[in-house]
Amino acid sequence: MSVKITAVAKQLPKYTRSTKDILPYVMDWMSGQEMRFQRKVLKIFENAGVDQRYSIMDAQEVFQSTSFEDKNDIYSREVIKLAESALQKSLTKAKLQPKDIDFIITVSCTGILIPSLDAYLINRLKMKQDIVRLPVTEMGCVAGVSGIIYAKNFLKANPNKRAAVIAVESPTATFQLEDYSMVNIVSAAIFGDGAASVIVSSYEDEEGPEIIDEAMYHFYNAEHLMGFKLRNTGLEMVLDKAVPETIAEHFPQILTPFLAHNNLMIEDVDHLIFHPGGKKIVQTVEDLFGALGKNVDDTKEVLRLYGNMSSATVLYVLERFMDRINSKGDIGLMLSFGPGFSAQRILLKW
Repeated sequence: MSVKITAVAKQLPKYTRSTKDILPYVMDWMSGQEMRFQRKVLKIFENAGVDQRYSIMDAQEVFQSTSFEDKNDIYSREVIKLAESALQKSLTKAKLQPKDIDFIITVSCTGILIPSLDAYLINRLKMKQDIVRLPVTEMGCVAGVSGIIYAKNFLKANPNKRAAVIAVESPTATFQLEDYSMVNIVSAAIFGDGAASVIVSSYEDEEGPEIIDEAMYHFYNAEHLMGFKLRNTGLEMVLDKAVPETIAEHFPQILTPFLAHNNLMIEDVDHLIFHPGGKKIVQTVEDLFGALGKNVDDTKEVLRLYGNMSSATVLYVLERFMDRINSKGDIGLMLSFGPGFSAQRILLKW
């Protein structure tokens, strides 16, 4: 029995700004800081590889002094709407109704919402009352891939069922107004908000790339590399500058055994569906695969157009391939990195 991804759809928040339009807000925020620091910060934004981004709030609200409660209220209200729209779009693509879904997985790490997001979607869309729920809240950027892995394992044990994986994130709601650290600045320069929904099916007659393998890879003693600290002012980003170097060191262990398990080498992979964690991480991946004639052009383009939207971002990359590829037998490799530290992989066959 095969498990397939049958549809992917994104939903963008209503507010958007180009990076050049955000710079005046950044300048106002930095007023009083020394000029050398200000020039450095502007260069970080200009060289981040992000031309524009979307947000659940306008730029002036992001740079406004408000409480964690106020920001989380906006997060709670807006992510429900984004998730509903993304799910509806993916259902339409798959020619399904809400009651056709048997397992719902919701993914978010950039705010706090209890009841979890899935409960709101079930009520708003009148989904099955016996639907199986799984909210994933603390896995960061890998959680979109994680959700698909969990969906695949559920469906492998349950023929003729369908799952929806909905990832929705608002990193802009975690911006720390009083924090002038490089971590806060780099995060603000690369992150944006967005949502995406994936439909996964174990119906034999439904079309889409088959998930032929999946695996998680955990880095030992690397909890410090990425995550959030809960402060009175909200969720404070943790992002170690050693992340790209650490990823590069582990790449042979992450990919070679996984592909070998499927009698493949990287040369056999037609499509690299990689999470755009940031410009340095993308460059690291590009350096590793460029010599093999592989490119990560779609990953770079998603970063440029939307920024890093945490768990949802790799799903935006996946959607580009889903909407374009119809070559039977093509192999795709999905890969995300995130807190833990971990790498998570899915092998697809069209």
